[in-house]
Amino acid sequence: MTSIHSICCIGAGYVGGPTMAVFALKCPHIKVTVVDSNPDKIAAWNTDELPVYEPGLLEIVKQVRGKNLFFSTEVDQAIEEAEMIFISVNTPTKTYGVGKGMAADLKYVELCTRQIARVAKSDKIIVEKSTLPVRTAESIKTIIRGTTTGFNFQVLSNPEFLAEGTAISDLLNADRVLIGGDQTPEGLAAIEALTAIYANWVPRERIIQTRLWSSELSKLTANAFLAQRVSSINAISALCERTGADVDEVAAAIGMDSRIGPKFLKASVGFGGSCFQKDILNLVYLCRHFNLPEVADYWEQVIKMNDYQKHRFAQKVITTLFNTVSGKKIAVLGWAFKKDTNDSRESAAIYVADELLQDQAEIHVYDPKVSKQRILDDLDYLQTLKEGNGNGCLSAEYIRRRVIVHTDPYAATDRAHAALILTEWDVFRSFDWHKIYEQMLKPAFLFDGRNLLDGKAMEKIGFKVYQIGK
Repeated sequence: MTSIHSICCIGAGYVGGPTMAVFALKCPHIKVTVVDSNPDKIAAWNTDELPVYEPGLLEIVKQVRGKNLFFSTEVDQAIEEAEMIFISVNTPTKTYGVGKGMAADLKYVELCTRQIARVAKSDKIIVEKSTLPVRTAESIKTIIRGTTTGFNFQVLSNPEFLAEGTAISDLLNADRVLIGGDQTPEGLAAIEALTAIYANWVPRERIIQTRLWSSELSKLTANAFLAQRVSSINAISALCERTGADVDEVAAAIGMDSRIGPKFLKASVGFGGSCFQKDILNLVYLCRHFNLPEVADYWEQVIKMNDYQKHRFAQKVITTLFNTVSGKKIAVLGWAFKKDTNDSRESAAIYVADELLQDQAEIHVYDPKVSKQRILDDLDYLQTLKEGNGNGCLSAEYIRRRVIVHTDPYAATDRAHAALILTEWDVFRSFDWHKIYEQMLKPAFLFDGRNLLDGKAMEKIGFKVYQIGK
């Protein structure tokens, strides 16, 4: 099979939706169907209120939706019609059983695979798009081989390298596309079939073809290296605060070294998102499984440093506010893990808010894109992760009593003891900070966890300012 005319993507989330929208835009000759078992999510994709916020996404969806891009809950039909099936479902960290808190939960991948095996009546190319542990493709093959379906299949690994907030640009101007498959005539033909799709807009020299296992491991390694850089500069930020150095000046100086480069050297309250922590924990779990404890310990330290940075920030808030935030109004500005996305998975804000709630603070949240329900769900999910770890778990009732979500940033900061910037939304720069200062309780504390604002300008207004690494 070398020419693909129909694609199905199982999973209408942050990866599947944007990726398939760009596929449809750049490949008008291919029918692209995105399916999901969640009818509310599919219904949203069929409106202009998309469930995923990504700059430029809505414009593309409106161009191709109903032409060659379709969103549906009819999973079986889409599988049966498609020649190529992308698996783009969630692979969260396990919250139960063996590998709890570290291993990837592959139950959704397995369910998809069994559904494909049950429904398919013709040859298929199955593409892993979700971020998966090394050798997951072997599990997919085993499940399909164990089911009498009467069709031939190939399994490819095509990991995404998208940064939320710039996903559309990353897709349209990919610096590389990675496709791994079996090094057999059939496997190489499948690799070429997917390569031909990307070649409609990506130069072939940027399309890397590898072994299946190399592709799977490359995704985990890429995220581990990027997270390592963030943890490294955050470690230096703690030293800067003790020595009087400025972490932004240090980052600029070392970033001019061509061997290091300037990217991912922005100190902050810590990294978040669906990939970094999950993928490193996955890598750690794999290393322990293959009896490589020293390698596991090395990568686990990246996570420990990220946890330390969030804890350090929360403790700074508590100690600065006279060693207690009990009953105090704390304004949290930003809940998304980064700007230009409504994704809040593993956001630093969740962990900082949780630690302040443990000290009985009253948290008032404003984020321009993250919903109230998402914020409450994030805090509830964190309590699930903490169960059995000896950490204090907060009840859902307690959280809902002490967490207030606002649609107006000035309401969130009115009579607040402190304001915390936890997402680097550009709009925060344009706030009337004089107004915010006037309505806050004095002394008015500003904790800039993203070094977003001009600290000296904020001090001139009257704020007591804390910034990372300064």
